[in-house]
Amino acid sequence: METYMEHVHEIINGQTTFGALLFYVISVIALWKVFNKAGESGIWAFIPIVNLYKMCKIADGNGWKFLLFIIPIVNVVYAFLLNIRMAKAFGKSALFGIGLVFLNIIFTYILGFGSAKYIGPRGNR
Repeated sequence: METYMEHVHEIINGQTTFGALLFYVISVIALWKVFNKAGESGIWAFIPIVNLYKMCKIADGNGWKFLLFIIPIVNVVYAFLLNIRMAKAFGKSALFGIGLVFLNIIFTYILGFGSAKYIGPRGNR
């Protein structure tokens, strides 16, 4: 016989899984739009390592820089820089890039669904 706490844990686990899946889908939709604006196929937003490669290519001009995410400490610094460069690639300020760091989904939606136009890596044409 199932105890009350086992039943509660099953419910919480199910909700956590659903929440994580919902978060993933929302993130992919936002990233899909950003990729399309940058001239990349949105389908790459679904594949975790490939989407990181594409983000590096869009924001920094060199997709292979995604390998910097393997190196501890460097990965944190580069993630911060990548978000600022992503903002600049769409004609936004460094402050917008900091928004991408801390409220990523919201600011990615603004990039994807807003009026921002892709200018090129790091904001260069």
